[in-house]
Amino acid sequence: MFTNAQAVHDYAVAGRAVLTLKSEKTGVHFTFKVSQAIDKETGEPQARWFVALLNGPDNTADFQYMGMLDEAGFRLTKASKFGPDALSVRAFSYFWKHVAQGQMAPQVEVRHEGHCGRCGRTLTVPSSIDTGIGPECLKKMGM
Repeated sequence: MFTNAQAVHDYAVAGRAVLTLKSEKTGVHFTFKVSQAIDKETGEPQARWFVALLNGPDNTADFQYMGMLDEAGFRLTKASKFGPDALSVRAFSYFWKHVAQGQMAPQVEVRHEGHCGRCGRTLTVPSSIDTGIGPECLKKMGM
C-alpha cells in the first residue's frame, strides 16, 4: 500500500499503471488503469494519460474509458463512458486532486497490482514493491 504521495504520482504517470483505491470509510474500492498517450506519428510518449475503470470480472480486459489526465488534472471527455456523478469518477477525481498537490487523499488506501507501472514486469525487489516501479525503469525515468 502506498503511503507517499510522490510515489503514487510517479507510479500513476509511469505509463502502464494499474491502481486500486479503497475508501477506508465505506470499504468501496475501484481499480483503474492509467495509460500514457503515445504520439501516433513519432511513437513518443505524450504528457496525457487515459484513465479507465475496471468494470467487469476480467482483470485484464474489462476496463472502460473514464477520462483523461494531463497537467490540468483529471477530466471527463466526450468519449467518457461515465458521468461526473458516477462514484468511480468522483473517487478518482478526489484521489488525483490530493496527489497532484503532493498529499495522500484522506481515508483512501492506494495499492498497485504488483507490476511495474512503466513496463508491466512483476516486481520482486522490496523497494520496487514499495514504489510500484522497478529499478531499471526508475533509471530510465531519471529517478
